Amino acid sequence: MTDTTMASAAAKPVARTSILPGNFWGLVRRSIVYLLLSIAAFISVFPFFWMIVGTTNTSADIIKGKASFGGAFMQNATTFFTQVDALRVFWNSAFIAVVGTVLTLAISSLAGYGFEMFRSRVRERIFGLLLLLLSIPFAAMMVPLFVMIAQAKLVNTYVAVIVPTVASIFIIFYFRQATKAFPSELRDAAKIDGLKEWQIFLYVYMPVMRSTYAAATIIVFMANWNNYLWPLIVLQTAENKTITLIVSALTSAYVPDYGMTLFATVLATLPTLIIFFLLQRRFVEGMLGAVK
Repeated sequence: MTDTTMASAAAKPVARTSILPGNFWGLVRRSIVYLLLSIAAFISVFPFFWMIVGTTNTSADIIKGKASFGGAFMQNATTFFTQVDALRVFWNSAFIAVVGTVLTLAISSLAGYGFEMFRSRVRERIFGLLLLLLSIPFAAMMVPLFVMIAQAKLVNTYVAVIVPTVASIFIIFYFRQATKAFPSELRDAAKIDGLKEWQIFLYVYMPVMRSTYAAATIIVFMANWNNYLWPLIVLQTAENKTITLIVSALTSAYVPDYGMTLFATVLATLPTLIIFFLLQRRFVEGMLGAVK
């Protein structure tokens, strides 16, 4: 017994020395990972921090590179609301973003559902053609699209901004890929119960795919809210301008007021942040392909 105890006691230091190097290098690797993640987070967050700080400083302080909070917030806010019809501008952006998002989700989800659920000989060819159209830059389609809008006498209207975006090829692709995880047994059971196809889509498919809809809502709403190039072309009067066009106009002044411009930028960013944080959990589930 004594020899056995002595042998086990002598073996313990050897075991500790073999474990310590592994723990040490594991700690080093984790430290490097956390350091790189902290640097990446700082690079990502700093522009937003600078934007918020800039709303409290004068234009002269911003040009000097002042990175601390100042006392010009109310001055910047007053200047912005004096020069810009904020309620009208935000109404324009909100109407275009909300209506465009609802129509895009309705049409694109129906298309994605149809491409996956209904089989035909030409289905994959049509879908492949749609994906091929993604390679065409929007700049190449602006002129013919504007000619079509002008011939329809829709220039300087909300419709001219909304209609070209409602059939999003990317969102159709996204919904089709997400529909692959939709349990076919639910559709079969609904058919046995006598539901028609549109009832299956409304009462079975949409509730099950709510995470996918939440993720698509964030993507489409942000795209519509931040849309700049096409509204710049078709919206020609100040009464119909969106917030992105107004912010661009503020920066293009002969002597830009950077404090007021950053204040306008923060206001323009708030709706997208609110939508994202409200649907954040669903967004993660939808991007991971969760079906509930």
